[in-house]
Amino acid sequence: MSRLGQAFRQYGASSARMFLYCAIPSACFIHTVFDYAGEITPSYGPSMLPTLNMAGDILMIERLPGWRKRLRVGDLVAFTTPYDPGRRAVKRLLAEAGDTVCVDPKSKHPAFVQVPKGHVWLQGDNYNNSTDSRVYGPIPLGLLHGRVTWCVWPSPRRIPNGAEILPGRFSDS
Repeated sequence: MSRLGQAFRQYGASSARMFLYCAIPSACFIHTVFDYAGEITPSYGPSMLPTLNMAGDILMIERLPGWRKRLRVGDLVAFTTPYDPGRRAVKRLLAEAGDTVCVDPKSKHPAFVQVPKGHVWLQGDNYNNSTDSRVYGPIPLGLLHGRVTWCVWPSPRRIPNGAEILPGRFSDS
């Protein structure tokens, strides 16, 4: 007989009841924290170099009430990719609803997109190796999971807002 079976025989149903009284509230607490406060998630890949490591950083994602209202251009956000709902990614928020974005500034004939209401424009820091809004188009706010605030591991640090606003004027010429 296994040790677990022996323990149940020795201590009886009261141990099972005690386990349930501890496990169920603990599971509810953990679920509530992950859904409403934040979560810890890994990040892999080259698209956010040099901000994040390619080998995998462990990130803290904020989801406190009102986090969407606190989003600013330059913040890192976690989101579900539009073409693969089972995949999550982390990118930098480059533009909000109403902003105009140059899709490919390196092109001879750059195209401009105005971000529609209820959407954002996300891009990776590693411009040449990132699948982002240049491929997906504007991302609906409903696909965002939270704002990346900390890198917990391997080198703990706060993830600052990396916005660098450059004044400019768009022209048709």
